[in-house]
Amino acid sequence: MKQHDAMYIDGSWRPAAGPDAIDVVNPADERVIATVPAGTAQDVDAAVRAARAALPAWARTAPAERAARLAALRDQLAAHAEEVAATVTAELGAPLAFSKAVHAGVPVAVAGSYAELAASYTFEEKIGNSTVLHEPVGVVGAITPWNYPLHQIVAKVAPALAAGCTVVLKPAEDTPLVAQLFAECVAAAGLPPGVFNLVTGLGPVAGQALAGHPDVDLVSFTGSTAVGRKIGAIAGGAVKRCALELGGKSANVVLPSGDLGRAVGVGIANVMANSGQTCSAWTRMLVPADRYGEALELAAAAVAKYVPGDPLDGASRLGPVVSAAQRDRVRGYIERGVAEGARVVAGGPDAPEGRERGYYVRPTLFADVTPGMAIAQEEIFGPVVAVLPYADEDEAVRIANGTVYGLAGAVWAAGTDEAVAFARRLDTGQVDINGGRFNPLAPFGGYKQSGFGRELGRHGLSEYLQTKSLQL
Repeated sequence: MKQHDAMYIDGSWRPAAGPDAIDVVNPADERVIATVPAGTAQDVDAAVRAARAALPAWARTAPAERAARLAALRDQLAAHAEEVAATVTAELGAPLAFSKAVHAGVPVAVAGSYAELAASYTFEEKIGNSTVLHEPVGVVGAITPWNYPLHQIVAKVAPALAAGCTVVLKPAEDTPLVAQLFAECVAAAGLPPGVFNLVTGLGPVAGQALAGHPDVDLVSFTGSTAVGRKIGAIAGGAVKRCALELGGKSANVVLPSGDLGRAVGVGIANVMANSGQTCSAWTRMLVPADRYGEALELAAAAVAKYVPGDPLDGASRLGPVVSAAQRDRVRGYIERGVAEGARVVAGGPDAPEGRERGYYVRPTLFADVTPGMAIAQEEIFGPVVAVLPYADEDEAVRIANGTVYGLAGAVWAAGTDEAVAFARRLDTGQVDINGGRFNPLAPFGGYKQSGFGRELGRHGLSEYLQTKSLQL
């Protein structure tokens, strides 16, 4: 077991202010694999003061130099990709192959995209007789989740640094080890002291202290809608900028002309990725009523391919969920679905056979789900899919839009134009058309209670900028 006792503040590792520690547990076998400091308000204050002191010089640094530091950070992340993947698998439980491809691979691409944007973005423009300046917001408090721990760090820290902001990061307490590895990469990339700072700790203590600190100019939070409301209230009370990326209950809509087999297969794979712990997962599958039985058969066959297994086994496609609390939450929703009258086609609330130890959940497929059921309305955050029939496209739109969320979705049709026309009717921040690929340059974020603000690409960079006009 590794014991960490320091925070990364002002360019060096400093002992934590208090003695308390957080256990990091491997969800595959329930072993404590490390401890990290449980940061206090005192640690947060030291980190914010370091970020505030470093801000003027970093904000004045030429964009080309900021781009060079981000390129160096990208190279460091690429050089440590194997270690990143192993770390995420150990603390999150994601299958190692998925950790290599996604948890380690995507952050490299995103960091690289911001290195390029920092060099090419128009930070100053002419509008009539005015010079318009796009300047850094200031000190950023970044609070990141456990489900994609490094990706979410990079998606906040990289654009903030590209904009000329300085950052204090508070990562999720379940997955803090990759955040420490990220801090080491920052140091190796040659960023000036205080530009990036890391404080590990619990949300109600370190997270709340960061969100409420008077010298934090913007809070960027990714996590549950319930916590997002609290963060938003703290930021609103201080009249500071806030960006929230929250929950989702996304619909995978197969139109009558769509390729049902492909839509179902890709849809099930989308939900099972990362053990269902993806805010944008397509957890509601909407299919034409006259093909409902066929869709269920296809979905059941697809779910059967995801057998919970050891994430270090190269054959495993589905690992555990992150914690005992998350396992109990997901199993509780499965039980609730049964109680509400939904039919379990595959899976169920019991522990997977042979996986009594570890935080494993059986991948579960529900039929006979009505739109008002909890399993069709609330974010479960596990490998659980509900299949719902619809009579016509208008009903499909009503069902798809009929939740408080609006984060993502998918549409399948014979032609792109038909799918796009339907997607325009969806109240959601992004829609994949006929299996469209993830684009790290496209804006990511939600409508309604899925939050506000955008991450990735130039839209993500603009979140960390404020505008000044000079009339000449």
